[in-house]
Order: sequence, then structure tokens, then C-alpha cells
Amino acid sequence: MAETEVRAAAYARYSSDNQREESIEAQLRAIKDYCQKNNIQLVKIYTDEAKSATTDDRPAFLQMIKDSSLGLFNAVIVHKLDRFARNRYDSAFYRRQLKKNGVKLISVLEQLDDSPESIILESVLEGMAEYYSKNLAREVMKGLKENAFQAKFNGGIPPLGYDIVNGEYVINEKEAEAVRLIFELYAQGYGYRQIIDELNLRGYKTKKGNPFSKNSIHEILKNEKYTGKYIFNKGTKKNHRIVKEDVIVIDNAIPAIIDKDLFEQVQKKIEERKITRGANSAKRVYLLSGLVYCGVCGSKMVGCLSRGKYVTYRCSKKDRTKQCTNRDINKEKLESFVIDELNKRVLDPKVAPVLARLLNEENQKLNKERAEEITFLKKRYKEVEEQMKNIVEAIAQGMFQPIMKEKMNELEAMRNELAYRIKELENKKETDFITPEMILKIFEKDREIINSSKDPHEIKEVLKNYIKKIIVTPDEIKCEFYFWIGDDFRSLLVAASGFEPPTLRV
Repeated sequence: MAETEVRAAAYARYSSDNQREESIEAQLRAIKDYCQKNNIQLVKIYTDEAKSATTDDRPAFLQMIKDSSLGLFNAVIVHKLDRFARNRYDSAFYRRQLKKNGVKLISVLEQLDDSPESIILESVLEGMAEYYSKNLAREVMKGLKENAFQAKFNGGIPPLGYDIVNGEYVINEKEAEAVRLIFELYAQGYGYRQIIDELNLRGYKTKKGNPFSKNSIHEILKNEKYTGKYIFNKGTKKNHRIVKEDVIVIDNAIPAIIDKDLFEQVQKKIEERKITRGANSAKRVYLLSGLVYCGVCGSKMVGCLSRGKYVTYRCSKKDRTKQCTNRDINKEKLESFVIDELNKRVLDPKVAPVLARLLNEENQKLNKERAEEITFLKKRYKEVEEQMKNIVEAIAQGMFQPIMKEKMNELEAMRNELAYRIKELENKKETDFITPEMILKIFEKDREIINSSKDPHEIKEVLKNYIKKIIVTPDEIKCEFYFWIGDDFRSLLVAASGFEPPTLRV
């Protein structure tokens, strides 16, 4: 392929909050027409649906920016500049990254070049797009605030205990019974698990019809709406506890389900328990937290203090909703077992030469497979180019058929995909040769920490580097170990039945 040839990636985005925008299909159709008219190869398409350009929550866009460093394309084409970004800072930041990677940005509808006039026009267009986006957000917020001042429902799912009738909060008496029960039981000293048991016994469900969990109970206990208080714009989507400056709070604006004295009593008890729980937790470190999974339902297992004296790992689903039958496992027993097996099966100096041999055999296999795939793809690329050449020669000799155009487009798309895959594989570095000494050096330092350190937090951090997953069932424990070699990691599977010596396989 000639160096001067333009190989482009298309980017299309559709935001569901604006129905007047062109669909992704329409944007891509315009981009493909533009490429055809300007003799540009379209090698890759990236799309984000229902995403706003004002945020970085655009996975396909971010992947495109990342891929621009691979040399797979030298241009990015959008339908309009506001598909790329709707504020000038983001636009400048990402365009600078593209420019650094030798990739230019092209807009189908805004034909701009590198002249001073185009630079001014582009700045104006980006400014207008940013103004439009912020003005739309302001107008939407204005309407929501007007609703809020009238204590009207502003969308979403109403809290348990309420229905919405003509935009007004109305008590759902059956659900309200569950809410009152939750507050009364908590005020009497019942814990979350006991409250969940009682709710399940009486057949109560959450607003979405699911069993109650610790989180759903906590959210109910913290919700001031139940005292009749209307609240709007208090927090963000990610953190409901942040209080904004323009929050709207109106007392006695909606029907109350519980009285304020009971609510305050419960809040005080929540804080008291938080302090007590924090003091107890500070004394105890669960070395395997985040690494242990329930083999019955697949949920994570979490550290738990049962009846004030039994320290265990418990299925989080069982802990939250009582919906799992897996048994708790003793904390010390599980941690000792896993550390012993890690010492015997991975960190033992006698194991290092065996690991080095097995890993190098695997690396050689992977490198060989990559080389063979590149050879196959290059051969296929030449075959596709030869077919395209034959079609061009046939057309030149006057043997044109309508089906040839369709076939040519199909071959061109296939050629572009092959070129992309070849480039991707060639950019992957081959895995280096691993010596036993390399492994021993890493293991020796970490073995010393695991077996001799007095700091449980330090031990926990080292264990994270070796344990990928531990699966616990009522009669079996499976441990999957991994470890880092340079910038890569290798994975080992250790399977154990009960606490019997495990088997090891790569």
C-alpha cells in the first residue's frame, strides 16, 4: 500500500437525549459516501450509542484514540465535528493525541483545511456545539427544578412505599408496611440479616420485586423522604451522599410513612454501629478479601464475624439476601491452607526450573502460532489483491458486470480487515526467554514477606500478586495462582478437594 494513501477510521456517535440527531447508520452512510468520492480506504469503524460527547464515557472513542498509535489508519472521519467532542478542551486534547500519532481529523459536513480562516471557523463551530450542549442541559435542569419546587416526581423509580399518580407521591400501603417494619426492627436493635429474614418470612420484596439485601435496607433507612421531606438534586449519579449547593429541600411536601423521631433514632443507631464496627474491623485483616468466590452461586465471599466470635469467609449473597446455601469457611484455616499451597506449589525453589521450562515451551508455542498466523494472513492479503487486480483488468477490457462493483467492495473490506489484523499482530512483541534465576529472584523476596512479615497488610499485597481466584464449595477448594514475569503474567491452576494436597497443572 502506498505511503500517501489515506486509510481512515470512521467514528459515529448517537446521543439518546436529542432525537433530532442523525442516527449512527445515517452518519456512517455519509462517511462511506465521502470516502468513496475522495478515494479514501475505510479500514475501521467505531461507534458509541446513547453516549454524550461531554463525557469520557465513550469506550469506542477511547479505543479509537488508543488504536491511533498503532499506525493502522492515518485519518479519522466524523459526520460533524460535534460527534468528536462538544467542548473545546476535550477537542484540543484528543486532536493533539491524534496529531502526535500522525492522524488527521476530517469532518464530512464541515470542509476545513489548514488555512487561518478554517482555524477560526473550526473554533467557532466547536464553540457553538459547546454552547448548544450546555444550554440544553440548563433548559432541562430549569424544567426539573420547576417540578421540584412543586414537590412533583422528577423521574426514575420511586422509593419503596410510594406510587406516583399524576406526578404526585402517593403512599402504597402494602409497601409502606415493609418500610415501617424495617425502621421499627432496626430501632429495636435488630441487625440487617435478622431484618432480611423477617421480611422474607412475610413475603415482602423490593420495589423491583427482588429479595432485600443489606444495601437495599441501608438505602431505605437513610432515605429522608419517608419523613415527608422532598429532596431534589442532592447528589451525583455516582455518589448520592454529596450535597450540592443548589439542592432543593421542602419539608412536609409529600405524605410521611414514618415520623421524624423514629428516623432520627435510627440515624443515631447507624452511626453508633458504624463506630463499633470500624473499631472491630481495624483489628482484623482478611488476607484473601476480594479473591475468594462462592462455588455455589458465583458471588464473592467476604470476611464475616458470626455471633461475635467466629471469624469466617461467607458468601456475600448469603450474607445480603440469604439466597445461597454455601457454608462459611474458617478464616484462619482457609488462609493457612492457601499460603501453604502457594509455598509448596509455586514459591518452592525446586519448582522454579520446572516452571521456567513449562513457561518457555508455552511461549515458544505462542510465538510460533503468531508467526504462522501472520504468514497465513499475508498470503491471504496477496490473494485478495490479486482478485481485485483481475476485476480491474476485466473492467478495462469492457467486461463490466453490475455484480463486479459489489464484489470489489467486499474484497476491499476484506483487504482492509486483513491489513488491520496483520499490523495488530506485528505490533505485539514476542515473549522473552525466562530463566530459573529470574523466577527465583522474584519468589525469594515475596516468600520472605509472606512467611516472616509481621504486617498483615504487606502480606495481603504480596498475595494479590499470586492469587487470581479461590473458589469454595461445601466440599472442595480450588485455587488459581498466577505470577508476573516482566510485563506479563503466567497462570497456574491448583485444585484441592477439602484440604488434601492439591494437583498442579499449567
